[in-house]
Amino acid sequence: MAVDSSCIFCSIINGDIPSDRVYEDDEFVAFRDIAPAAPVHVLIVPRKHVASIADLGDDDAAYLGRLFLVANKIAQTEGIAGDGYRVISNVGEKGGQSVFHLHVHLLGGRQMTGF
Repeated sequence: MAVDSSCIFCSIINGDIPSDRVYEDDEFVAFRDIAPAAPVHVLIVPRKHVASIADLGDDDAAYLGRLFLVANKIAQTEGIAGDGYRVISNVGEKGGQSVFHLHVHLLGGRQMTGF
């Protein structure tokens, strides 16, 4: 798997920076956000370093699908699947992306409003 030594998420994945992990497999690591925007706020991060969705191609379709399956599995284990949840990926600086390693935010446990 590609790793960027200057990337905070790569450091978390490697265990160099502690995190509250809720899920991991061969492709993804998921951990609680340190500044949660909802009662459940989990970041789901691919082990492979890819900067953002903008860097994915046609060959990544199945990989991206598995990312959403992981989000659903975590929503179930966190107890938010029945009431609903939000999955967000910010792309690029103007899209609000602050860590340039592909990831999605899984948010739930309260009523989500706006976009």
